Amino acid sequence: MKKWSFLALECLFMQICHQSLLQKRRCAFKVTNPKNHGYSAAGNVTGSVQLCENTDCCLAIYRMTNGQWKVDTLACDRVKMPCPHETCKAQPPFKDKFITCTCSTDMCNRNISLSPEPEQPPETHHHIADEITKAMVVVVVILFLTVPIVIAVKWRKLCKEKTKMKIQTEEEYLQSVCKDYNIQQQCSCQIKASENQITDIELQGVLGRGHFATVYQGKQKGSVVAVKVYAANWKHQFINEKGVYELPLMKHERILQFLGTEWKPDDSSLLIVLQFAEHGSLHSFLCKHASSWMLSMRLCQSLSEGLSYLHSDLRSNDMHKPPVAHRDLTSSNVLVRADGTCVLCDFGSSTILRSCSGHRFWRNHSTTMTGHLHFCTLNYMSPEILEGSVNLSSSSFLLQGDIYALGLILWEIWMRCSDLFTGGVVPEHLLPYELELDANVTLERLILFVSEMDKRPSIPGNWEMLPQGLGLKELLTDCWDRDTDARLSAPCVVDRLMSL
Repeated sequence: MKKWSFLALECLFMQICHQSLLQKRRCAFKVTNPKNHGYSAAGNVTGSVQLCENTDCCLAIYRMTNGQWKVDTLACDRVKMPCPHETCKAQPPFKDKFITCTCSTDMCNRNISLSPEPEQPPETHHHIADEITKAMVVVVVILFLTVPIVIAVKWRKLCKEKTKMKIQTEEEYLQSVCKDYNIQQQCSCQIKASENQITDIELQGVLGRGHFATVYQGKQKGSVVAVKVYAANWKHQFINEKGVYELPLMKHERILQFLGTEWKPDDSSLLIVLQFAEHGSLHSFLCKHASSWMLSMRLCQSLSEGLSYLHSDLRSNDMHKPPVAHRDLTSSNVLVRADGTCVLCDFGSSTILRSCSGHRFWRNHSTTMTGHLHFCTLNYMSPEILEGSVNLSSSSFLLQGDIYALGLILWEIWMRCSDLFTGGVVPEHLLPYELELDANVTLERLILFVSEMDKRPSIPGNWEMLPQGLGLKELLTDCWDRDTDARLSAPCVVDRLMSL
């Protein structure tokens, strides 16, 4: 028993010593780009040195000016990301002539190396000597604090257990007083019978494939329909989407009409039967067609009206439609009807927001934040989602993420508007950031471009010369603003479009 206690204390002692030796990272600080002054909030700045608050990584951004690389930004990294290199190794430049690097030693961002073998920082030996001296002092202090620290660790564990019990008690109380609280409960192993159950579906050609399902053109009683087929292993997403469509007051002209569901016992596949949209997805429509100003505005306004309705909290005749966050809003998840209007669809990743006594709650067991990164379309993810810096205790960030994506889709539509490129050639349809970061966008490059550099898709300069150009630019920038609280609400986007 004594031997076990001694070993436990020794392990604890070594862990505490290691943590105590970790010092806040010191990085070179210099910001020449006015757009990047937000980096000063990443740590305390004293002259040309910044002491990092929340990261161990230093960042360097250089920009090509007159044939030479000039400092754009030197600072602590704002996003918690791995930085395995001890020296600044330049990454490939973007199309707008930026190179970047992150590194994991003090002041390592002062010099950036374009060669495979970067030079070692000149202060390495001095830095190691300082660390050894600090380590000796810390070890002496820790020897006199071992017993109090052991007590503190045990006390912390006890507090965590009490906090966990308190949270469980609060959740049980909320469930008892508010029947609206439990949203997206764990699904049972049985598929409940639906009042919208339909049969006699004939599947025809494939219309498209998504994260969770394949969409077919089909026939049901002689009518052309769209049939979304989920494999059995995506049952949670099937139930999630079905639950959104079956919400009270959910029927709306800007939401794809839900016709019913079917279960195929032979292969355990799950079917959602939907209205057929003649022009397919907005993405495919924009690839094939440039549009006039009026058609572009019809697409934009109907899309925004659909999102506004989805986000709305409605009560009528004892029925309640709570707000719904789409969470995967892209031009591929918007359909275009024959009359040139948009309808929203694809609610497999969506979250229903419930309220109780003035407080709004959300819960989705099937899609954690990691799952959100995995399943949702990378190009449309907002900076706060990319950074992982969202407030999970608040539901508003889900709605604000939809608004960011809405701004990107509006940009896609207007970039295919012939009246906005008078006398010129309308560009081919591109996804957001495809022009700046190429077609194969990676998470790391997107974080750097969208979050670190706070950049957005390019807005053509000639728009400012058009009567409606300034309004378009302001609307886009107010949708994809980095500050989530500064973004517009969906009804405000509708009002802005009406004014245009």
